[in-house]
Amino acid sequence: MSVDTGRDDRDLEAELASTSSGRVGIPVDAICVGCGRTHVKRARPEEMDQHPQVDPASLESTDLTSFKHVCHRCGSATWWNPVAVLTGLLESEQGE
Repeated sequence: MSVDTGRDDRDLEAELASTSSGRVGIPVDAICVGCGRTHVKRARPEEMDQHPQVDPASLESTDLTSFKHVCHRCGSATWWNPVAVLTGLLESEQGE
C-alpha cells in the first residue's frame, strides 16, 4: 500500500500522526464497532493476540483480533476491528 494515498482520499499519514491514533504499536486501519468509523490506530501486537516480537510485515489483517482503543466520535474506549496492517506507514516511520 502506498503511504501517500489512502482509501477514499484519506491521508493515512496525517491520521497516524494525530493523537487519536495512539503513540505505541503497529499502525493498522481499523473500524470502530460502535460508530463504523474507519481510522488509523496503533495497537501493540499482544493487544491483537500476536507475539510481542512479531514482524509486522508478516501480518495480515485476518491474523489480528479486535482491540480496545478510544473512539473520539463515540466518546469512549470501544472495540476496533483491524482491516489492514499499514506496513507502508511503519516503513516510512523507520526510515525517518
